[in-house]
Amino acid sequence: MSGVFLHIDMNNFYASVECAERPDLSGRPVAVAGDPKKRHGVVLAKNQVAKSFGVKTGDTVAEAQSKAPNIVFLPPHFDKYDKISKRMFGICNRYTCFVEPFGPDECWLDCTQTVRLFGNGKKIADSLRESVKRELGITASVGVSFTKMFAKLGSDMKKPDATTVITEENFRDKVWPLAAENLCGVGRKTSEKLRKMNVCTIGDLANADERVLVRTLGKNGADLRLTANGRDGYDVREAVVGRDAKSVGHGLTALRDLVTDEDISTLVYYLSELVSARMVRYGVKAKGIAVHVRTNALTHSAKQTTLPFPVCSSSDIAAAALRLIAEVRGELPLRSIDVSAFMLSPASAPHQLSFFDDSLISAKNEKLDEAIAKIRLKYGKTAVVRACHAVQDIFTDKDVGDFLPFKR
Repeated sequence: MSGVFLHIDMNNFYASVECAERPDLSGRPVAVAGDPKKRHGVVLAKNQVAKSFGVKTGDTVAEAQSKAPNIVFLPPHFDKYDKISKRMFGICNRYTCFVEPFGPDECWLDCTQTVRLFGNGKKIADSLRESVKRELGITASVGVSFTKMFAKLGSDMKKPDATTVITEENFRDKVWPLAAENLCGVGRKTSEKLRKMNVCTIGDLANADERVLVRTLGKNGADLRLTANGRDGYDVREAVVGRDAKSVGHGLTALRDLVTDEDISTLVYYLSELVSARMVRYGVKAKGIAVHVRTNALTHSAKQTTLPFPVCSSSDIAAAALRLIAEVRGELPLRSIDVSAFMLSPASAPHQLSFFDDSLISAKNEKLDEAIAKIRLKYGKTAVVRACHAVQDIFTDKDVGDFLPFKR
């Protein structure tokens, strides 16, 4: 029996949540964005009307206004989105216990064993969409297929409020003519490499020489070829079953361009605190730190380093990240920064201290982070903040901890 996989994607999630509470905005272009008074605020989400004007996520407020002069900007309310997200996952769990989040607004479902209860994949998808619309007031698109990745592809093929079914009989007609970058796992750089090989569509990828793909893309080339042929073999993990973390990271597109070293430092320390908090939660330290930066011209750079000993304090992570960014950032301004930690090991694992390196200072930094965490737990997260975060216009505090189960 073939698998029955679904992928649900909430349409224009942040904007849809806001519009559901504001009937007066019906028919008007709406965007959730940073403070419109700040020239470089960016669009975090847009509704379908704004999308029809050409407004895109990541547009500056000025760019969005030039495309849709009557657009309404609303501030983000992340606590509200988190509550809706949890309710959406709760609805999904009615159909199967195998639900794997891929973000706060999308997830996979494996309904192979529950079709006997709820009907075939399309019936489950239509029922799921109707339940979300009725209970949450927002629409969703659902892909149904015999593989996990084709289900994800299906949810992107028709929007909003639609079900797309990709079967073993029709996937060559439906999927293969699509551009290769539509396939989950084919990013911009991979797409560029494929085009140089004259692999432009998913069908081209499915029929490409595996040896050439592996030579160019490594193991990922063979995996992508299997995915394009409907043989990805990926499972949907059960909601209660966790994965061992291979890395811990966080990234953010700034509300305005980062034009000074101080701007970069402010965002890096914020991201490093988030990464550190998650590492403490997982009970790990990291010996590797990596950064990825994007300029406002949308060029990308990345670099990583190995540290002499494992760390988990925000100060140590930030210091390493800032050294890396100084090497790769190129010309300012920057648009976004990602900071991640890898080469993880249990925090309880012993390691040799030395009087001749910075490990003793690192231990003091960890104690400081621990003390600050206790104060914030008792008196609130704003009880102690870094001076650079007291007054800034670079990021909106999203209370990211609520979204951690969905981060990759």
